[in-house]
Amino acid sequence: MTARAPARLGREVHLRARPHGEPRLDQFALVEREVPEPGEGQILVRNTWMSVDPYMRGRMNDAPSYIPPFALGAAMDGGAVGEVVASRAEAVPPGTTVSHFLGWRDYAVLDASEATVVDTALAPPPAYLGPLGTTGLTAYAALTRVAPVRHGDTVYVSAAAGAVGSVAGQLARRYGAVKVIGSARGPEKAARLVEDFGFDVALDRDAGPIAGQLARAAPEGIDVYLDNVGGDHLEAAIASARTGARFALVGAISQYNATGPVPGPRNLYTAYGRELTLRGLLVDSYLPLLPEWTERAAAWLADGSLRTAQTVVEGLSQAPAALLGVLRGANIGKMLVHLQEGP
Repeated sequence: MTARAPARLGREVHLRARPHGEPRLDQFALVEREVPEPGEGQILVRNTWMSVDPYMRGRMNDAPSYIPPFALGAAMDGGAVGEVVASRAEAVPPGTTVSHFLGWRDYAVLDASEATVVDTALAPPPAYLGPLGTTGLTAYAALTRVAPVRHGDTVYVSAAAGAVGSVAGQLARRYGAVKVIGSARGPEKAARLVEDFGFDVALDRDAGPIAGQLARAAPEGIDVYLDNVGGDHLEAAIASARTGARFALVGAISQYNATGPVPGPRNLYTAYGRELTLRGLLVDSYLPLLPEWTERAAAWLADGSLRTAQTVVEGLSQAPAALLGVLRGANIGKMLVHLQEGP
């Protein structure tokens, strides 16, 4: 009688309780589970990197949204890349590197059709969670489809030191903007906008009201705004908008931890008076553009014309702290968790 192989064990992060306001570490749990073998057409992936993103805060609430909330007492999920270690899908053999949406765990079992094979000769695996993945695609779709940049435009990007914003500023320049303005929190981040990511002007949200800073930086107004913050940043952009300006509404990090109603822009009347376009963006609607974007961005990464940054946290056990960090703006560029702990 053949002895049964020992079970493979893996860890996963669960949401224990829904936060009210800013999340706490005790609202997460690291749980060890037996990892099932893949079924027909499935693969088993050992995750090596996972993404931590601001939108995940909304999924911690039990409220209707564009994406389902995290279930209590179950593994969280999100973008990840890893190596296939077992496969019952001929097209995706062991040793293949794939990206998928079952992060927050050491091992993931999923249908091969739900994974995307990534070319590690083109770029290292974590790049597919940042500039070559949906993060970069968000910036690309925002500035080419939702609020297209035209030659001679003045462009403003909020949360510009983050994963989307740092790519967006460079794309704005590439597509013809003559002035690119970014905002960030603190002098270090503001300096990085100019020194590393090619912004012409950096606004420090801690240095005074953002509306006054933007008005001084763009006395003739702005043509395009990529909004990652909402609140006073959106109000400031409306106040500084030229007639016909285009806004891509990508995120609203200023209100993710809010416990009550968040003040909205008090000057929306300006939007119709100046014929502004304010349009929301969900990156899933633009996934057909991902191959096009990945090909272009990989070439720009290779020739050095697209610069990126990563903030890396080591180990799955630190993933909740990484999420709390990104909600506080502790990252420059993409926040990633390197899954090197455990089995």
